[in-house]
Amino acid sequence: NLKYEVLDSLRVKSMIIWLILFPVALGTFFKIAFGNIYENDVLFSTMDVAVVEDGDEDIVFHQVMDTLKKSDDPIMNPKYMTESEAYKTLDEGDVEGIIYVDERLSLKVNKNNIEQSVLKSFADQYNSQSTIIRETLNDNPFKLLSVVDTLQKEVKSCTDEPLSDGNLDVYLQYFYNLIAMVAMFGSITGLHVAIANQANLSALGARKNCSPTPKLITIIAGLIGSYVVQSICMIISVTYQTFVLRVDFMPRLPLVYVAAIMGGIIGVSMGFFVGAIGRWSENLKIGITMAASMLSCYLSGLMVGNIKGEISATVPWVNDINPAAVISDALYCLNMYDDYSRFMIKMATMGVISVVFILLGFLMTRMRRYESI
Repeated sequence: NLKYEVLDSLRVKSMIIWLILFPVALGTFFKIAFGNIYENDVLFSTMDVAVVEDGDEDIVFHQVMDTLKKSDDPIMNPKYMTESEAYKTLDEGDVEGIIYVDERLSLKVNKNNIEQSVLKSFADQYNSQSTIIRETLNDNPFKLLSVVDTLQKEVKSCTDEPLSDGNLDVYLQYFYNLIAMVAMFGSITGLHVAIANQANLSALGARKNCSPTPKLITIIAGLIGSYVVQSICMIISVTYQTFVLRVDFMPRLPLVYVAAIMGGIIGVSMGFFVGAIGRWSENLKIGITMAASMLSCYLSGLMVGNIKGEISATVPWVNDINPAAVISDALYCLNMYDDYSRFMIKMATMGVISVVFILLGFLMTRMRRYESI
């Protein structure tokens, strides 16, 4: 029974489309849309800056620039040029701004982003410190060395304490929810297991109910076969995102596979439960299953990224029982937290949800009897 359940599932073309090809295509679109946003708009990198010197070369400014360039992560890369060349490069977007070197630094930019804010902060600090040095040199030159030493000391009122060593890219949640979507689409395979064992809904169900094989054995074989096929689809989805799209699930990739497979079990179990409800037609049950799956994914943040946070602030219990939200949260916990306590809670929640769906489905399927077939 298990052998033929697996073979039968692999022959379903709609399963190949919705559980493999569609997630691959959607994941590719996500990568194209979100792949470089975090690196370009959130992470800070060395800025190219045009430098225009009015008059002779400013030795002090050059020394400051050389010192900055020697650091491990320099904030700027100065390019010395004429004013006309600087305007051209600024208009073409090759530099973030123009620094004019005279008695005081002045700045010209054509945007108002974080890079320009950093340049303004640098220019203000440079002008402030150069003014202090000039006044000290005029008023009390003997204190110049101590003043310079004081200015060179880095004063920190705060220390950096990273909350997590994980990937802070906020757009990863879409890939977490994509895995959750594949898991929830597995409900279709669980639905067919229930329908295929109901004589009043399918010809196959009528034949199975007439066969000498115990009904319990037939249902268990169908569920295990669906779990196997769904697990294969989950593995393909995670592998494609990790090694083709280069989504950063490292270094806990094995546990990502475990969470994805467990999510697939939830999807199949939910479909089995819906399929066992009442005497509705197969098409109606498919519609209900797909609607429930898409609603679950929507509330988890697949379409609207911040909706799960809004739900957490108003009705947090919804995220605790929403299968797609629990699956994506498990993947999030693997990425963001050093310990495994939160991840294990999410895994236990997935296990409880799956068991509840399976037991309810068994009860409704096993209690059904037919006067004639």
